[in-house]
Amino acid sequence: MNEILIVVEEADEGGLRARAVGHSIFTEAETLEELRCNVREAVDCHFEQGQRPRLIRLHIVRDEVLPV
Repeated sequence: MNEILIVVEEADEGGLRARAVGHSIFTEAETLEELRCNVREAVDCHFEQGQRPRLIRLHIVRDEVLPV
Protein backbone atom coordinates (compact mmCIF):
# COMPACT_ATOMS: atom_id res chain seq x y z
CA MET A 1 0.00 0.00 0.00
CA ASN A 2 1.40 3.33 -1.03
CA GLU A 3 -1.11 5.69 0.56
CA ILE A 4 -3.79 5.84 3.25
CA LEU A 5 -6.60 8.40 3.25
CA ILE A 6 -7.58 10.02 6.55
CA VAL A 7 -10.75 12.14 6.73
CA VAL A 8 -10.47 14.99 9.25
CA GLU A 9 -13.56 16.77 10.59
CA GLU A 10 -14.27 19.32 13.27
CA ALA A 11 -15.70 17.58 16.33
CA ASP A 12 -19.04 18.81 17.69
CA GLU A 13 -17.53 19.20 21.15
CA GLY A 14 -14.49 21.08 19.83
CA GLY A 15 -11.18 19.99 18.41
CA LEU A 16 -10.72 17.62 15.48
CA ARG A 17 -11.36 13.96 14.80
CA ALA A 18 -9.85 11.74 12.13
CA ARG A 19 -10.78 8.39 10.64
CA ALA A 20 -9.09 6.27 8.01
CA VAL A 21 -11.04 5.19 4.94
CA GLY A 22 -11.09 1.39 4.74
CA HIS A 23 -9.26 0.79 8.03
CA SER A 24 -10.30 0.94 11.67
CA ILE A 25 -8.04 3.83 12.60
CA PHE A 26 -9.54 6.67 14.62
CA THR A 27 -8.00 9.50 16.62
CA GLU A 28 -8.73 13.03 17.80
CA ALA A 29 -6.92 16.14 19.03
CA GLU A 30 -7.41 19.78 19.96
CA THR A 31 -5.19 21.24 17.21
CA LEU A 32 -4.22 20.27 13.67
CA GLU A 33 -0.56 19.92 14.64
CA GLU A 34 -1.46 17.56 17.50
CA LEU A 35 -3.76 15.63 15.18
CA ARG A 36 -0.95 15.13 12.66
CA CYS A 37 1.19 13.53 15.38
CA ASN A 38 -1.72 11.38 16.59
CA VAL A 39 -2.50 10.19 13.06
CA ARG A 40 1.11 9.16 12.43
CA GLU A 41 1.17 7.27 15.73
CA ALA A 42 -2.17 5.56 15.03
CA VAL A 43 -1.08 4.47 11.54
CA ASP A 44 2.23 3.16 12.92
CA CYS A 45 0.38 1.14 15.57
CA HIS A 46 -2.14 -0.26 13.09
CA PHE A 47 0.27 -1.68 10.50
CA GLU A 48 3.09 -4.17 10.86
CA GLN A 49 6.63 -3.09 10.02
CA GLY A 50 7.01 -3.20 6.23
CA GLN A 51 3.23 -2.98 5.67
CA ARG A 52 2.85 0.72 6.52
CA PRO A 53 1.76 3.06 3.73
CA ARG A 54 4.41 5.40 2.36
CA LEU A 55 2.05 8.40 2.41
CA ILE A 56 -0.69 9.58 4.74
CA ARG A 57 -3.18 11.88 2.99
CA LEU A 58 -5.29 14.10 5.24
CA HIS A 59 -8.60 15.17 3.68
CA ILE A 60 -9.78 18.06 5.86
CA VAL A 61 -13.54 18.67 5.76
CA ARG A 62 -14.88 21.90 7.19
CA ASP A 63 -18.51 22.98 7.34
CA GLU A 64 -19.31 26.64 7.11
CA VAL A 65 -22.80 28.08 7.46
CA LEU A 66 -23.62 31.33 5.71
CA PRO A 67 -26.63 33.36 6.84
CA VAL A 68 -29.09 34.24 4.10
